[in-house]
Amino acid sequence: MITSLVVTIVGTDRPGLVSAVSDKAAEFGANWADSLMANLAGQFAGILLLHVPSRNADMLVAALKELDSANLHVAIARGTAASLPQKPARRIKLELIGQDRPGIIHHISSELAKHNVSIEKLQTHIASGAMSGEQMFRMDAVLMAPTVLSEDALRATLEGLANELMVDISLDDPREVG
Repeated sequence: MITSLVVTIVGTDRPGLVSAVSDKAAEFGANWADSLMANLAGQFAGILLLHVPSRNADMLVAALKELDSANLHVAIARGTAASLPQKPARRIKLELIGQDRPGIIHHISSELAKHNVSIEKLQTHIASGAMSGEQMFRMDAVLMAPTVLSEDALRATLEGLANELMVDISLDDPREVG
């Protein structure tokens, strides 16, 4: 049996943080299955998925908790089968680019939730526009949409937001999302 552990780490960035976690994972035979990590405002923020033999799961959790300190916070949750979609769904890739302003994520996530679309992965950042120098917001997401929701209906909803928020939105063919 394999146990899935979702590990989040937040703390003052320094060399060796990822190595410390990977050392513990390797020690207990865990496979590093997926991760997202970044330096945000001088803080290291990471989330990772480890698959570990069930007989080693409790020992790995204890070892990872030993990394927790005043400058590093470690949280661990066990994955469950209940986290898998219960209704038929399909993946859709969403890319959004527009002038930055507060509330963009709120507007988009609220509309997606109204249509029972969940966000499987989300990455955002703000950068200066190449030509204008204005702050531009970029969002890349993988969505899980109910199969009963047509791509045209989802596109219409998002395009309505695009007009309101003045952003460019593109949806990729769900067959191309990997």
